[in-house]
Amino acid sequence: MKIEGRNKVKPEFNMSSMTDIVFLLLIFFMLASTLVTTNAIDILLPSASGKTTNKKAVNVTITKDFIFYVDQNTVAEQNLELELIDIISGTSQPTITLRAEESVPISKVAYVMDIANRNKIKVILAVKP
Repeated sequence: MKIEGRNKVKPEFNMSSMTDIVFLLLIFFMLASTLVTTNAIDILLPSASGKTTNKKAVNVTITKDFIFYVDQNTVAEQNLELELIDIISGTSQPTITLRAEESVPISKVAYVMDIANRNKIKVILAVKP
């Protein structure tokens, strides 16, 4: 007569719980990555070998339709200087990052740079590396 014990341990490992955890993590990271948004207006920048690294600067953007933005707020070209002075007042080292699209004429870029020069504001020209 063959006698077997009831408490026999099986040497098998069940991987189904591990795959469930991996799939849940995959879904979590896929959803989390779609919620990340950039804080910039989508424009085509000119190419250069430099890179803009100043994070404390005020962003001035000029689109191909000659619409001026100061930190994502639309500003009329005539009111640009007043808006920049209001935002930059009280900072020790005022800096603006100028983001002009490739097709924007140099006269519009020079206009913003002239405003910065008159008000002793440092200008960083953003380019696509």
